[in-house]
Amino acid sequence: MCCHACQTLSFRQTTAKFSMFLSFTPLVHPVITFPLLLPSFLLSLFPLPLLLSPGSVPPTIVQLYQPVRNQDWCIPFTVTGNPRPDLHWYHEGKLLEEQQYIRTEIHEITDTEYHGCLQLDIPTHIHNGIYTLVASNEFGEDRGNVSAHFMHIPDVDHSGTGGICIENLNSYYFCGLLYCLIFSRPGSSSVISNEDDSASPLHHVSNGNNTPSSSEMGPDAVIIGMTKIPVIENPQYFRNPGSMLKSDTFVQHIKRHNILLKRELGEGAFGKVFLAECYNLSPDQEKILVAVKTLKEASESGRADFHREAELLTNLQHEHIVKFYGVCVESDPLIMVFEYMKHGDLNKFLRAHGPDAVLMADGQQSLQVELTQPQMLHIAQQIAAGMVYLASQHFVHRDLATRNCLVGENLLVKIGDFGMSRDVYSTDYYRVGGHTMLPIRWMPPESIMYRRFTTESDVWSLGVVLWEIFTYGKQPWYQLSNNEVIECITQGRVLQRPRTCPKEVYDLMLGCWQREPYMRLNIKEIHNLLQSLAKASPVYLDILG
Repeated sequence: MCCHACQTLSFRQTTAKFSMFLSFTPLVHPVITFPLLLPSFLLSLFPLPLLLSPGSVPPTIVQLYQPVRNQDWCIPFTVTGNPRPDLHWYHEGKLLEEQQYIRTEIHEITDTEYHGCLQLDIPTHIHNGIYTLVASNEFGEDRGNVSAHFMHIPDVDHSGTGGICIENLNSYYFCGLLYCLIFSRPGSSSVISNEDDSASPLHHVSNGNNTPSSSEMGPDAVIIGMTKIPVIENPQYFRNPGSMLKSDTFVQHIKRHNILLKRELGEGAFGKVFLAECYNLSPDQEKILVAVKTLKEASESGRADFHREAELLTNLQHEHIVKFYGVCVESDPLIMVFEYMKHGDLNKFLRAHGPDAVLMADGQQSLQVELTQPQMLHIAQQIAAGMVYLASQHFVHRDLATRNCLVGENLLVKIGDFGMSRDVYSTDYYRVGGHTMLPIRWMPPESIMYRRFTTESDVWSLGVVLWEIFTYGKQPWYQLSNNEVIECITQGRVLQRPRTCPKEVYDLMLGCWQREPYMRLNIKEIHNLLQSLAKASPVYLDILG
């Protein structure tokens, strides 16, 4: 009997996906207990529950739903099993590697049931397709499929006018006012269109006035999905700004022996920036700390751009624009002298004063004081004030971001760009055609697609700057690649509301991110709204120095 049982149980066929223990009591032998893999044909003879130990449950996917959108996207599921099943996802047959923005979350556990979802933050068209959930434990495995469609594959033609839906804006009087400002535009605001009312760039590019037609696919084309979109140069973008300069512009010249370099602050494509002491610059002080920007190449065109920029900067005088003192051209390298801002660029400052900032100082762990909401509003309204001034001077910044703002004492914030940021913050820029660097995460659709830079495109960027401030310096769309960012922006998607951001401020951001430039808030409206919010919240500055 025992031998017969052994021969029977050694039969090799396709077996069930679980192991078990089976006991026999032969006529003349003691009880024998041994492990085995049960042949599949015996499953029809023994009911499955009788073969498993009490409480053991093989996995079953009870429910698997189509994706639903809450704040982000979620593929809900319900799974049973004991022990708790391991869950794995496949996308189009390939194992899905879970990351910060694609992850499995279990929301509720009842007995042997597990309710959860596959969470996808800001998915794009590359995430479309079939998702397979595989649930397994030592007693078995189950799998289920669901089709997901998050975004249309982008077309070549992006000339559609689809606007961005704004949340309900009338919960507060402030929001009602904002709604009226956004949707009651008297007409298209000024853009770069003619010689009389054109906006000049704050910074100038020296690679010529080359303007390819929209039908040509040049080296500066942007790849969106599988489609190559030509980037159209704006002729005004490279326009000679001589006509914008005041005839009486006087650039101050500083003697080289009055400049004492102390240490290097950074380096950009143009050259280096140093902290320096400058003598005889102010009648009130013998010497003051300054930041000096050097010109690496002294070519003829480089020198021309240098002097043109110096003249432009001399004309920009405002309490929220970094002060330009003058130039030193006695010998190479050519030098520009700016005021020095004690706390450096705003992006680093925000990160250093955020909830996750634990900094090391002299080997000792120290916590910086976290910025409060009133202080954030104070920062925001200062930047808006600087942008109001630039717009009044018919200047377009083109690269407004917290990395290009500087922080001084008592939380004084000024707009400025030494040109270092393209190296220091290289991940913030998208290289097009091997030479052009675009800050696409801060750019509106018309700037990405057609290289149109206007006061309205600066408004869009200001909305992103507000988002940066209320996330303590996070990179916009940090979880997406550059190509995915381009897809999101050109298809009308916007950044989500930061956790610490008041609804009134987020509504203001949405007013900056209207797809149609003429529908966006103008700079003055933004400044007035931020100023009213800041005045309602007193700011205590002494804790920051």
